[in-house]
Amino acid sequence: MAKETADVLKKAKAARAAALDLAMLRDAKKRAALRAMAAALRKNRAKILKANAIDVGAAERQVKAGKMSKAMLKRLMVDASKVEEMARGVESVAKLSDPTGIVLSAMEMDRGLVLEQISCPIGVIGAIFESRPDVVPQVSSLCLKSGNAVILKGGSEAANSNKILVDILTSAAESVGGFPKRAIQLIETREEVRQVLELDEYIDLLVPRGSNDFVRFIKDNTRIPVLGHADGICHVYIDAGADLGMAVKIALEAKIQYPAACNAAETLLVHEKVAASFLPAAAAEYAKHGVEMRGCPKTKKIVKGIKAASEADWGTEYLDLVISIRVVKDIDEAIRHINKYGSKHTDTIVTSSKTAAKKFFDSVDSACVFHNASTRFSDGFRFGKGAEIGISTNKTHARGPVGLEGLVIYKYLIKGSGQTVAEYSGPKAKKYTHKKLK
Repeated sequence: MAKETADVLKKAKAARAAALDLAMLRDAKKRAALRAMAAALRKNRAKILKANAIDVGAAERQVKAGKMSKAMLKRLMVDASKVEEMARGVESVAKLSDPTGIVLSAMEMDRGLVLEQISCPIGVIGAIFESRPDVVPQVSSLCLKSGNAVILKGGSEAANSNKILVDILTSAAESVGGFPKRAIQLIETREEVRQVLELDEYIDLLVPRGSNDFVRFIKDNTRIPVLGHADGICHVYIDAGADLGMAVKIALEAKIQYPAACNAAETLLVHEKVAASFLPAAAAEYAKHGVEMRGCPKTKKIVKGIKAASEADWGTEYLDLVISIRVVKDIDEAIRHINKYGSKHTDTIVTSSKTAAKKFFDSVDSACVFHNASTRFSDGFRFGKGAEIGISTNKTHARGPVGLEGLVIYKYLIKGSGQTVAEYSGPKAKKYTHKKLK
């Protein structure tokens, strides 16, 4: 067995052992570990920034050479305020209720025979991500709070940042007496990722965060269940009944507030009845903020001098200051466009019509559907989850921004008093009461 393969297997086995111990840990101990992790981030801020500066310097050279996008470089950068955000994020997770050990349902099968459905940790989470070092404390805190061990693999562009963060977080958590050792593991090479994808015996769930190609590679090369999304093709639809001042504000913010985010708007759809009034105002704001606009033929007649949108534009996640714009006949055409070209991530309607909003809510097949609000609200912290392990467009287990609730599953417990199945079979069988208790 090659050394790298042996190392990955060793880490996976250690994570599995830690997960079994974490599942038995009381919440007070988990809270103490998380508070220690937050304090350690603040205490070691200078070390984190120094390590990140090395990664950023190398990344800037990659950008100049045309080997890395500016969006990826931006996601890589960490400053003092970002470290403080990391610490506050960990603290916010610590304050959340423990999602494990909750009785989800209870039923009396018969007198003295009770069935309970109890929430419990999933086990070992494999988190594979690109560029963003702040994912390390986010994912680690969520996993530990929910009683899961985690194996982290960040992009090579953030190797120094990720390593120092894992070292700091691990040391802090393990400084709390009785907290399991090796609950946070880090793998560092691309070859190790391939090995992780084969470890379905030890890893229970994979959470990839990165580009479309990256996520699809993960999904296509493993038997381990995968939670995540490939694209973030999000839409803002301006309905005929929109307040146009509000519409301009939301359309602008959804694009420029953080264009490299997966919940930034990539396509603007505008009802033809308000296009002539809305588009010039929106275009002026986009131009003021350096946004490149690509429009359909109807859009180009209203907003002069912009590029023509191609068929490919409707299915493109720019992650940059670029937006495609299409004028639609009505809300039905807008919904059809979203369901055809969107990625089932986040889409919003701007309208004063409750009827239109309800139709949009009911018909748009996305994890997050908003009314009169920016797509940028699609985020675990903003949803009150403390943080998120990722955003899922899956339709099983967990969907949308996934926090603690997506990191637990359940098991069934039967509490009996000597019953056997044979007693409930045959001509003199006892009858089940199946009385719902919760």
